[in-house]
Parts: sequence; C-alpha cells; structure tokens
Amino acid sequence: MSQMKTPTTVSCPTCEKLVVWSSASAFRPFCSERCKLIDLGEWAAEEKRIPGPELPPAANNEDDY
Repeated sequence: MSQMKTPTTVSCPTCEKLVVWSSASAFRPFCSERCKLIDLGEWAAEEKRIPGPELPPAANNEDDY
C-alpha cells in the first residue's frame, strides 16, 4: 500500500492564501503575479526593508563608484 504525501504549502506573503510549493506554482511563494508585483512595489517604495543599523549619509553617495 502506498502512502500519499501531503504537499508542502506556504502562505502567500501578500494575501496569506495557501500556495502549494511545487514547480506547478509559477509565482511561488506568491499565489499570483499580482501578489508578486504588489510585494515588489512595496520594496521599491521602501515600505519594506531589511532591519539593520542606519548607514551614514556618505554611504549613499554615488560619486564613490
């Protein structure tokens, strides 16, 4: 007798809908392209950020490159 494996699921980071983690889920971990683009927009607008110490203003100078 073979046992069926329960597929791994994750919550979409944007809308919390359950998403099956498989190659068939083209936008994983997101449920759709819409949720993926919403998340990208939040990062681009700096609504989301990785926590850490503030950088000194000189760290943002593009003249150093």
